[in-house]
Amino acid sequence: MSVERITVIGAGTMGNGIAHVFAQNGFSVTLVDVNAAQLEKAVQTIEKNLERQVTKGALTAEQKQQALANLSAQTDIAAGVKEADLVVEAATENTDLKLTIFKQLDAAAKPGAILASNTSSISITKIAAVTKRPDHVIGMHFMNPVPVMKLVEIINGYATKAEVTETIVALSKQLGKVPCVVNDYPGFIANRILMPMINEAVYSLYEGIAGVEEIDTIMKLGMAHPMGPLQLADFIGLDVCLSILNVLYNGFGNTKYAPCPLLVNMVMAGKLGVKTGEGFYRYTTGSKEMMVSERFKK
Repeated sequence: MSVERITVIGAGTMGNGIAHVFAQNGFSVTLVDVNAAQLEKAVQTIEKNLERQVTKGALTAEQKQQALANLSAQTDIAAGVKEADLVVEAATENTDLKLTIFKQLDAAAKPGAILASNTSSISITKIAAVTKRPDHVIGMHFMNPVPVMKLVEIINGYATKAEVTETIVALSKQLGKVPCVVNDYPGFIANRILMPMINEAVYSLYEGIAGVEEIDTIMKLGMAHPMGPLQLADFIGLDVCLSILNVLYNGFGNTKYAPCPLLVNMVMAGKLGVKTGEGFYRYTTGSKEMMVSERFKK
């Protein structure tokens, strides 16, 4: 299957990163978001990140300009997807929202176009079921930050055709990524393993076994993790972590996936991590500096 024109739905952190890597690798990319201000911000972010690559010697100035020339922005979903060979949805991790979007994509995309979701936990089979092309629906889960991280977790839905999977595997390799194909069960592989670890770290804090810095330091120095689980949770977004844990808990019906009450309370309080300036740590605006949140200081 030939894939030349890409549409990315959602201009948030993941969406602009996905658009960035496709445009950088020579694909014609349309970035779609109903929020014009968010679209403008996303294009500026892509330009800034490409310039950073030029400064580091990873790209030439000409390659940066070509990547930007490959990119266009659109606020209308139907107009944005009508010529696409592949649509990658990167909206918020909300089941109802994704189902609504996929109904729109199915109606607007041309026959034979592949519809992919960047979901980190929601069932591809469930998403595919709202379309008339379930055999052309697949999961394409990029990791954050997309231009840097090599993994693409590719998720086969119940009806996904082998030809579609092969196309997405080959495409991921064209982007310089490493594709790993998995089957469609709650959390797939990445988050089925990661989120219980994060949840256990939150429980360890909740139960007073150790402090934030101690938990993260043990995992960094003892297990060679680049960042501790509580810092990583802040980076992912505590609301996203809670959403994925709920998918696991509801999907398997196993109490080992039940979200820690502390995590639930923090999300209700609006302490979502980096994006709100505070989670397990507090973050200084405009810098990478952080310190343990006052609530968790001894």
